Amino acid sequence: MKRLLMAAGLLIASGMASAAPEGADNFYQSDKVTMEKVSFANQYGMQVAGNLFRPKELNTQAKNAAIIVGHPMGAVKEQSANLYATKMAERGFVTLSLDLSFWGQSAGQPRNAVLPDLYVEDFSAAVDFLGTRSFVNPERIGVIGICGSGSFAIAAAKIDPRLKAIATVSMYDMGAANRNGLRHAIGAEQRQQILRDAARQRYAEFQGAPLKYTSGTPLQRTGQPVADEFYDFYRTPRGEVTPPGASSQTTTMPTLTSNVKFMNFYPFNDIETISPRPLLLITGAEAHSREFSEDAYQRAAQPKELLVIPGAGHVDLYDRVPLIPFDRLGQFFLTHLQ
Repeated sequence: MKRLLMAAGLLIASGMASAAPEGADNFYQSDKVTMEKVSFANQYGMQVAGNLFRPKELNTQAKNAAIIVGHPMGAVKEQSANLYATKMAERGFVTLSLDLSFWGQSAGQPRNAVLPDLYVEDFSAAVDFLGTRSFVNPERIGVIGICGSGSFAIAAAKIDPRLKAIATVSMYDMGAANRNGLRHAIGAEQRQQILRDAARQRYAEFQGAPLKYTSGTPLQRTGQPVADEFYDFYRTPRGEVTPPGASSQTTTMPTLTSNVKFMNFYPFNDIETISPRPLLLITGAEAHSREFSEDAYQRAAQPKELLVIPGAGHVDLYDRVPLIPFDRLGQFFLTHLQ
């Protein structure tokens, strides 16, 4: 299999776009919810862009529960995160989808750069923002991390006790995925070659060469199931978005020289310290990423739950509404954000 593909996908055959899978509704909007574009500074003074969702019948005189929603790695808030935020707002929560630094409308140069600790910080900055809203109870804030954001949300929760309940969906451990590949397909020599390539490219870019990108979503179908699964979401009308400051050629693709920073990212180390705050890990029974949710579940302390969705693949849980357990998510946060 080609070197790790991070967060990407949609269905194309013989050069023609096929119909989206049943129930796919990435750009869902609700007449029961209002959405406001917001921005706030993280601890390092960088602006983080978000969409703030509120139920139209929200009692703004009360202190309400809130949920942060993080997008798949390399994506933007308009891809999957807005859908989850909208659906959870329909269930009575204040929700905030955000663009991680270097992606979408958030600050950070160069675009598409990888800096895991800063991604983690963005989740804590989102807590800062939500916890200071007059209509949010700062003791009732949870988080949903989709794909790579699942690992960033867990890393944030380990050091930020203000996150009271943590859910992940189709989680990627971005550290293990880059060190080892899916099912440990990357060996020691391949890993070292990746590091050598990145190091050489640093010299080139320091002397003015253009940025190189790696991984991410292919620009055409490859015949490889994982690559094509991502293609069928990110490169077709099902989920395609060209973020501000990006091109359609580099959407979801991190820079080559920064992507190696994931090899120093170990989000599941000390995951048991999140306890007694609850973890809900959601994965598809057919998901190529299932190994990461299972690994986190084995390492975590109680209370924890691994929810496996029959018939679902990795990208299915980005936007195929009938497969996504929104009611279960709603009950999880209703129970634990009391």
